[in-house]
Amino acid sequence: MINGSVHFYKSGIVDNIRAMRMQEVLMGITNENVVGFDKVGYQRKIPVVSSFAEFLGEDAISTTTDDTVGRLGLTENPLDVALAEKGYFQILTKDGIKLTRDGRFKMNKEGEILSLDGSKVLTNNGTPLVLPCIPEKLEDISIDLNGTVRVLNNKTREMELAGILSVVTQDGIAVLSPNVRQGYNEYSNVSLQSEFIQAMPYPKTFEANRQLYTIQNSNLQRAISSLTN
Repeated sequence: MINGSVHFYKSGIVDNIRAMRMQEVLMGITNENVVGFDKVGYQRKIPVVSSFAEFLGEDAISTTTDDTVGRLGLTENPLDVALAEKGYFQILTKDGIKLTRDGRFKMNKEGEILSLDGSKVLTNNGTPLVLPCIPEKLEDISIDLNGTVRVLNNKTREMELAGILSVVTQDGIAVLSPNVRQGYNEYSNVSLQSEFIQAMPYPKTFEANRQLYTIQNSNLQRAISSLTN
């Protein structure tokens, strides 16, 4: 009696599947950056691949944020504010304090300065930014390079202090010279050319691993077939 068996070393096929999935995740990060190209305040995601990627697969991939300043575009809206330096505005949401570089603000009838989603914009002392008087027009609101907000009191014809915008680092440390630009939006810091160049190897690597997977899978099927015939 002859005993036959197939000793299948699965590492090759598993490694190919793992490698293909990694290329899909990396391509997904690039696609996210491309989609965010024209988004105000969007910051590019940078993929970080662990040295143990051959064992962890897609779990070895994480992202970090490219905090370089994006493209500034003139809007002339007095409540559009951009940061020409690294840093983030602090806003108070229903889930707590959040950081954002999206400075497209608005004002409600109480004189509160809000983000587009209705979150309260905070001052450097941690309180919501509220104008001391309601201006007749938005052009009566002045914001200087340090983020100091003033509004024209039409009764006294004097500029009154409303507060100083809170601008902090990712770690919550105050940015002393935020270089605030009134009447501007900051678009993403994504370079489409760089993203396309970076993404070029991903499809090729994916296809190479797919072909290796196909070859190994075909060989395994032939081996099993020869034993069962």
